[in-house]
Amino acid sequence: MIRAFSYNEFLFLLSAVQWTLALSAIAFIGGATVGLVIALARTSDVKAVRLAATGYIQLFQGTPLLMQLFLVFFGATVMGLDLNPWTAAALGLTLNASAFLGEIWRGCIQAVPRGQWEAASALGLRYPGLMRYVILPQAVKVAVPPTVGFLVQLIKSTSLAAIIGFTELTRAGQIVNNATFQPFLVFGIVAVLYFLMCWPLSLLSARLERRYALATR
Repeated sequence: MIRAFSYNEFLFLLSAVQWTLALSAIAFIGGATVGLVIALARTSDVKAVRLAATGYIQLFQGTPLLMQLFLVFFGATVMGLDLNPWTAAALGLTLNASAFLGEIWRGCIQAVPRGQWEAASALGLRYPGLMRYVILPQAVKVAVPPTVGFLVQLIKSTSLAAIIGFTELTRAGQIVNNATFQPFLVFGIVAVLYFLMCWPLSLLSARLERRYALATR
């Protein structure tokens, strides 16, 4: 039975925001952890490690995120694992985010002037110390703006988790629309809520980028 859009429907959409933010936070933290490993592997002196990291990045960047979520969710069932939509969405987004963050941070690491690498090597620093004390502190300054920008994309990408049944903001919008049959109103509100989540981060990314550009002049 079709019902009118009411305050309760709006509250349901608003409550789904917390699951979108929670999923984004888990995927970002997990992706950052794995992504740092991937970035370090991409800049390693060991060729086999570099090739493995490159293959990982190309696999996840070269296939649609939607297909990756399908493979994680349904592939787990084939292998006898019982993953609920929440776990599958978090794992799929984490793997995808790690590939993109790894490549972003690889570029930031290699953006550090070569003279810094050579000077640190001349002081006798091996790779772990070189990264920890010389390269990574400088790369972080370059990495912050694109990392924040990627977080905006990650928040929007969580909408694909609706396909495997996870009730985040987009899925909540589908549920409300099926009950009220007012797609323009429902998905208009959903779009505004996404905008309110992403817009401050977009402003922060632009501000950090301008600050870094001024600092390097």
